[in-house]
Amino acid sequence: MRIACVGGGPGGLYFAALAKRLGPAHEITVYERNAPDDTFGFGVVLSDETLGGIEHADPHVYAALSAEFARWDDIDIHYRGDVVTSGGHGFAAIGRRRLLQILRARCGALGVEVRTRTAAPPAAELARTHDLVVAADGANSATRAAHADAFGTTLDRRRNRFMWLGTDLVFDAFKFHVLETPHGVMQLHCYPYATDTSTFLVEMHEDVWRAAGFADLAAEQDPAPGASDTESVARCEKLFADVLDGHRLRPNHSRWQSFTTVRNATWRHGNTVLLGDAAHTAHFSIGSGTKLAMEDALALAACVHEHDTVAAALAAYEDERAPVVASTQRAAQASLEWFEDIDRHVGQEPVQFAFNLLTRSRRVTYDNLRLRDPEFVARVDDWFAGQVAGGGDTASDAFGAGTGPGASPPTAERRPPMFHPFRLGPTALVNRVVVSAMDMYSAVDGTPQDFHLVHLGGKALGGAGLVMTEMVCVSAEGRITPGCTGMYRPEHETAWRRVTDFVHEHSQARIGIQLGHSGRKGSTRVMWEGIDQPLAEDNWPVVAPSPLPYRPGVNQVPRELDAAAMAAIRDDFTAAARAADRAGFDLLELHCAHGYLLSSFLSPVTNHRSDRYGGDLRGRLRYPLEVLSAVREAWPGHKALTVRISATDWVEEGTTAEDAVAIARAFARAGADAIDVSTGQVTPDERPAFGRSYQVPFAERIRGEAGVPVIAVGAIASYDDVNSTVLAGRADLCALARPHLYDPHWTLHAAAEQGYTGPGATWPTPFRAGSRKPPTGRTDGPRPRLELLEGRTGTGTRHLRWRPGGGH
Repeated sequence: MRIACVGGGPGGLYFAALAKRLGPAHEITVYERNAPDDTFGFGVVLSDETLGGIEHADPHVYAALSAEFARWDDIDIHYRGDVVTSGGHGFAAIGRRRLLQILRARCGALGVEVRTRTAAPPAAELARTHDLVVAADGANSATRAAHADAFGTTLDRRRNRFMWLGTDLVFDAFKFHVLETPHGVMQLHCYPYATDTSTFLVEMHEDVWRAAGFADLAAEQDPAPGASDTESVARCEKLFADVLDGHRLRPNHSRWQSFTTVRNATWRHGNTVLLGDAAHTAHFSIGSGTKLAMEDALALAACVHEHDTVAAALAAYEDERAPVVASTQRAAQASLEWFEDIDRHVGQEPVQFAFNLLTRSRRVTYDNLRLRDPEFVARVDDWFAGQVAGGGDTASDAFGAGTGPGASPPTAERRPPMFHPFRLGPTALVNRVVVSAMDMYSAVDGTPQDFHLVHLGGKALGGAGLVMTEMVCVSAEGRITPGCTGMYRPEHETAWRRVTDFVHEHSQARIGIQLGHSGRKGSTRVMWEGIDQPLAEDNWPVVAPSPLPYRPGVNQVPRELDAAAMAAIRDDFTAAARAADRAGFDLLELHCAHGYLLSSFLSPVTNHRSDRYGGDLRGRLRYPLEVLSAVREAWPGHKALTVRISATDWVEEGTTAEDAVAIARAFARAGADAIDVSTGQVTPDERPAFGRSYQVPFAERIRGEAGVPVIAVGAIASYDDVNSTVLAGRADLCALARPHLYDPHWTLHAAAEQGYTGPGATWPTPFRAGSRKPPTGRTDGPRPRLELLEGRTGTGTRHLRWRPGGGH
């Protein structure tokens, strides 16, 4: 094959070396426009996983890198005069220039032609004369730009400014310095990569950058390519003199930049393929750029070797790498957003701030940190326990000594964060786990059946602190489907009382009712017959703030509500609230999310009214607040009241995160004890950024800015996620849905797997015999009967060792 590599960075060079090693007959040319000793950036960090792949693919490259790595295990977080250290992280770094030298030397030894100071011909031209064109020309790829439509390129320019610098101060760990300056919060990312040099990366929000005068300095500097912003470098030396301790900063093409996340719908176009930053970028705060590029190179070289055609090889390469990159980009997005919003976190105590920083990407978690550094996690646990005991975390001591059916005596053992109690307004909860509201579509004329008793009763027996009903509709016309439950007839109240009595008699759980009205999303089939699809017959009319169907041409055009109809629905809510109290519920949640009636008043996508109930956010809030105020008056003061909201509509013209904070504040002022923070489902045009715990940042923002307790929901899948979310201060409670469908005893099993037997997770007395995980059969294979050692005896004969217990 004739192969052209556009770009002689780590990814392009490594691919060329691997491809040549696998196919010595290939004719491979690397085009690099810079000189051999030119380089941008400073140290490159590689993970143990990446190094393992390099070791197996090319031991020569691995040996050369290993001989020069700077290695360290600790991360030091310098914040508000404290230094919090977490160990066991295992980093390896090398200078980018040295990395390129090693890879060029390997290419030379294998017979790859590397043309430095040579701009590559256009990719289209190369594609006509080569079998394969590898575009490894970086984040500003000319190859990608020339075929942007074919690749489906999107570029997301972020809000922070940063500058790569070096320093002759050699750090002994990876160090984050978080500095609260008169201009705003600035952060430093620092790590060693050679015996005499460290990377010193300066980052801050663009508003802080401007307030500190850096924008003016940058405007005065020489815009020539490769020139450093010397005035800004000098200013940084003064600003960070305490950190540098007399040492100097070393610029190298150092200018202020804004990070751009590069994404492509596909990485291949004909026989041209994108690699590394040309295909994707991930924020530097998770140290992923060079790592991803070299992993891409390894995968592409292997696929080219394994497949008979270029088309098949490129398809296999993208299939292999795209999911890995997407996962990394999700983690990087969470990390970069954390640093963009760092001013929201700086009010935390140093030890919690450090935990929050370390777990920001959601890849490093509570359990992961406990494996790496149990002493650090124990310190954070102790701090959190002190906050709970002192009331600093809105905790309740109602369950501190172990009360309720089958309660265990107090223990001195480690208590995971999820098993600390919490006081939700006036209502005490035994732990931080909530069984989220899940529509079951199994009612008859609104009346819950035995199914609901078993479903909700079983979840309560499973150990959660709070169990929520599905959305219970306040009228027959307010149902989503014919199978939805209601609270508008006497028989509904009686049937619900049967459920609440069971929960109170047999568990420590509190049970909450979620009241709502379907609005324009009503009169549809049950989920498994066609979600959001209209009924085939017996449809009932639907209503909304504006006559806009959920799906034009599919769903009904709703009737626009007038004042009399709005008053009647408000009264339906208050009547349902009084009935819910009589039915024995401990908590009431007003459903103002997911595009149902009250939610559709809040969103500008669904509320196009021109009267006092539309227009700006104040107008759109008016009716939901009227309903909440009426419900608050009808609902007893000694029972908690929460509101579920959609914190974003996931469309540009919809509700924003900023709106969500204002909405939460308004609901809290009107009497809500907490906000249950969900997102989306308001419009079918939504494009959610789905991923593990993807809605938690919205909850964290509301908790921090609105100062109200929050319940986090959204793909929180493990007890590790719950512990991480609660301990980092991102939410007070975590609501899980599907995990409880998979395992009704999810909370109790989470306690068993963590070795916790305290009052935060009490097994019902009849179940106590099952509180230990049952033994299982062997999962390991039989031990080998014979082991051949590599060494030899003194006579030169191979030495055989017989393993005891193998039968011989």
